Amino acid sequence: MPEAPVLTLRGVSKRFGAVQALADFDLEVHAGEVVALVGDNGAGKSTAVKAIAGVNPPDEGVIEWQGRPVSIHRPHDAQNLGIATVYQDLALCDNLDVVGNLFLGRELRRFGVLDEVRMEQRSRELLATLSIRIPSVRIPVASLSGGQRQTVAIARSLIGDPKVVILDEPTAALGVEQTAEVLDLVERLRGHGLGTILISHNMVDVMAVADRIAVLRLGRNNGVFDRRATTTEEIISAITGATESAVTRRQARIREEREVRGEGHGESYGEEGR
Repeated sequence: MPEAPVLTLRGVSKRFGAVQALADFDLEVHAGEVVALVGDNGAGKSTAVKAIAGVNPPDEGVIEWQGRPVSIHRPHDAQNLGIATVYQDLALCDNLDVVGNLFLGRELRRFGVLDEVRMEQRSRELLATLSIRIPSVRIPVASLSGGQRQTVAIARSLIGDPKVVILDEPTAALGVEQTAEVLDLVERLRGHGLGTILISHNMVDVMAVADRIAVLRLGRNNGVFDRRATTTEEIISAITGATESAVTRRQARIREEREVRGEGHGESYGEEGR
């Protein structure tokens, strides 16, 4: 892992009127690393994402990019640095084809006219590099599955050659097969050396692809965990602020029942996901 992180947040705070949405929040993201940002509803995940993306600049704290302090006051500032954000709503245009969506707002022109040939060629190259399987780059996005639409949205974020990609609940409302497609793409982003921030409520997805897991609780850091050295139960305890939860009690009960039946140990998801 590189010595210096690509993106660093130190003591970042954000208040909306009387509500302290984020307080003294710290986060580090290295190149080629997937950092999952998890927490309950209202924990501050969306506020943290919008602070990084320039939608809601923080009131206090420092954001560093490749070791130097930077100011991110609007989305354009984040994009210029090399930060791309894929929001949950995807913001795709159903009536446009894949090429049109990939280059929406960044169209290539030649002699003042849209260079459709070059955009199609670059689209094919980008999708091939990421091993994204689409029937055709000229198919309307409305005809794609949920998983394919998500991969197109992620691919579009890479047009500007970012160094950090933020994925906001990329597998929400997807089926098992479509979720697998998206998680495979997240791993390929890591393989290409990008730093990835994954916001998710799904612990199975988090444990499958994250390198580190940062927990937010009531707008504050509540632990950063190495995925290989932790369990789902520990993460859930940090999210809820409880040393014991319904999940941990259920897992303990299952282990006790297996011991009574003599079935052995090591069957919990947390151990499998290491």
